Amino acid sequence: MSATPHDLSALTLHHPEIATLRARREISWLNPGRLDITQAQASPALQASGVGEQDIEAAEARLARFAPWIAEAFPETAAASGRIESPLVAAPSLQQALGESLATSDTSHASGQTLPGRLMIKCDHQLPISGSIKARGGIHEVLKHAERLAVDAGLVRLDDDYRAFEHPAIQALLANQRILVGSTGNLGLSIGIMSARLGFRVTVHMSADAKQWKKDLLRSRGAEVVEHSGDYSKAVEAGRREAQQPDAHFIDDESSRDLFMGYATAASRLARQLEDQGIAVDARHPLCVYLPCGVGGGPGGVAYGLKQVFGDAVHCFFAEPVNSPCMLLGMLTGKHDGIAVEDIGLDNRTCADGLAVGRASAFVGQVMAPLLSGIYTLSDDSMLEWLALAHDSEGLKLEPSALAGVPGIIRVLRNDAPEWHAWRAAVGLDDDEVQANTTHVIWATGGSMVPDEIWQADYQRGKALLASAGRSSDERLP
Repeated sequence: MSATPHDLSALTLHHPEIATLRARREISWLNPGRLDITQAQASPALQASGVGEQDIEAAEARLARFAPWIAEAFPETAAASGRIESPLVAAPSLQQALGESLATSDTSHASGQTLPGRLMIKCDHQLPISGSIKARGGIHEVLKHAERLAVDAGLVRLDDDYRAFEHPAIQALLANQRILVGSTGNLGLSIGIMSARLGFRVTVHMSADAKQWKKDLLRSRGAEVVEHSGDYSKAVEAGRREAQQPDAHFIDDESSRDLFMGYATAASRLARQLEDQGIAVDARHPLCVYLPCGVGGGPGGVAYGLKQVFGDAVHCFFAEPVNSPCMLLGMLTGKHDGIAVEDIGLDNRTCADGLAVGRASAFVGQVMAPLLSGIYTLSDDSMLEWLALAHDSEGLKLEPSALAGVPGIIRVLRNDAPEWHAWRAAVGLDDDEVQANTTHVIWATGGSMVPDEIWQADYQRGKALLASAGRSSDERLP
């Protein structure tokens, strides 16, 4: 379903934010449908979703069963005994630099003032095997499919040592099965690398937005890559069509519960990391989490898991490019996948290839309707500036899409926006002591596998943008 010109006029009248979206201006949207966790869990949207806490527990148990095999199949995971996990690190220099940025745009914040609270980076750009957040969901679904096939064939039991997946009989079984996916890049990497290692025949349909180095890497790992001239939606449609065979399994980023639950396991792991660092999360010590968003599966799964673990003490925000605000558009209008960014005149072109999605997942949008605190957008230039700033302050090497979460803390702490005042008052974040006790987590979704020459080009673009604005990243740092 697409919005006609008449529909667009009516939508803009009812949702004035659409005019800002059409103008490609950065915007913050605070979710009016957010409920407290008790009400949310009883909401029709979550009741109808078919997901629950027991599904997260099942995904965690599955990853634990496969850990011994993963440790041997991917030696980079051996030190962590086959657990696919990333560090959680403090970012005080970036926090200082963001304080300077907020002081520039909001004169109620004095220059040189450190932002209250604690800023941290969840380093999913360092996740082993495929170097992005997609390693969580994509790898989980591939493992679940392999497990189901092997169990159904009587070749493995749930209490077996899963290093049995190297057995020739299981290898022969999987070699006769196909896995397909449509991707802008990072999901394809996680699924392609893991599927090929297990022995599946795997085909990744990739959109025009996908980077060439990602296509080349997949081919080098044994995956077939089919390139499409259209955007993400075209790649997904092609994958679905090709998967209409009994030996094929299509991994659907738009509606897969198995992907979603793989992402959701990040929540309990983050909770353990916070506890290990002595960081409390409760009503007086809130947690704000900023997640880059494409079609929605990754950030949606993480946010869902976080709400299950921390309830009303966590506030989750999605971040999207100004040219690709598909989740904001879908949730704002309530149309979800019934409207695309192209319907309001946007071209869905962004340097953040992982976020270049024109139509959001309806499944995720409906699950997030009572849980998500809000969504904000940012320009490509902003992401590149943050890329340079994050490297110069903390030594982070991130791809553009992974920088979308960086300005979240600035949005939350603004004093010159009445809507943020009202939101902070509603959730108890207007108290100085609470703000000082708040932990802000930027979810860094990808970047460690980017070839250096490509990353350097983005970094130099970011430095040039900072310089053209009359400032350098060095000048903004302590």
